Amino acid sequence: MRVFLTGATGFIGSAVLSELLSAGHEVLGLTRSEPGAQALKAAGAEIHRGDIADPDSLRAGAALCDGVIHTAFDHDFTRFVENCEKDRHAIAALGSALEGTDRPLVLTSTTAIGTPAPGRPAVEDHFDPEHPNPRIASELAGRMLSARGVHVSVMRLSQIHDTRRQGLVSNVIDLARDKGISAYVGDGATCWSAAHVSDAARLFRLALERQEPGARYHATAEGAIPFRDIAEAVGRRLGLPVAPIPAEEAAEHFGWLAAFAGRDMSASSAWTQERLDWHPAGPGLITDIDNLPQGKG
Repeated sequence: MRVFLTGATGFIGSAVLSELLSAGHEVLGLTRSEPGAQALKAAGAEIHRGDIADPDSLRAGAALCDGVIHTAFDHDFTRFVENCEKDRHAIAALGSALEGTDRPLVLTSTTAIGTPAPGRPAVEDHFDPEHPNPRIASELAGRMLSARGVHVSVMRLSQIHDTRRQGLVSNVIDLARDKGISAYVGDGATCWSAAHVSDAARLFRLALERQEPGARYHATAEGAIPFRDIAEAVGRRLGLPVAPIPAEEAAEHFGWLAAFAGRDMSASSAWTQERLDWHPAGPGLITDIDNLPQGKG
C-alpha cells in the first residue's frame, strides 16, 4: 500500500514511517522544510511538500495514495483550542480527497475523549460529541467524513514515550527542572495512561491495514499510572525533592499543565488489543523516565 503520512518527521510520525516501511508499504511523507525532506529521503520515503495549514497540499498528497495516516498536530498547548480547530480543517481536507473511494484514513485523537465519567477509564466505544476537551474537534471532523462514506478510523493516544520524549510527561519533567521540585496534585492518586512509541507505531499500521470504518482504537499499554508515581520517578531521575501541591495552588505551580496534572486520564485498550491482535511489548513509562539520557537528567 502507498501511504500518505502527515507528521512523518515528528516523534510519533517518524516511528510510524519506520514501521510502515519495515512492513513493505511505500510512504509519501508530508514535510514543509528541506531538513524534513532530507530526513524522509534518508529513511527511504517519498517527499511531498506541504503543511497541515495548507489544505491544497493535503488533498494533493491524499489523492496520490492508497491510504492516509494523519499524525501531524501543532503541540503548542498554550494555543490548544486554536490548534484543535486547525486539525479539524486538516482532516476535512484529507478526507475530501478520499470521498467516493474505499481508501482508509486513520486520524489521531486522545484517549481523554473516551472517558465516560470522571474517575472512570476511557473506553473505545464511548463518544460524546459535546465533550469539553477541544480535541473533540478532530473526531467530529472524522465523523462528518464518515457520514459522507469516507473510511475513517480514529487512533486515540495515551502518553506516548521513549527515553527522548514522553508526551505531556516531557512538560512535567521540564517544569520540575525549572521549579526545583517534582510535584503532584493532592494525593497524586489520579492516573495517566501510556504506551511506548514503538507499540503505538505498530498500532497505527495495524489500524490502517484493518481498514475498519468507524473504529476507534486506544494506544494504551499501561492503563492507570498514578501521577504520584510519575512525579516520584521524575524527582528520582532529576535528583529533586517530591512534594504534593494543594489543588487550589495547582494553577499557580503547573500553569497550563494544571488542566491535566490533577485530572484522571486512565484508559483501557482491551477492545483494541483483541480487535487488532495488538500486544504492547515496549518499556513502561516509569522505566523510560528512569533511563532518560544524562543530558535530560
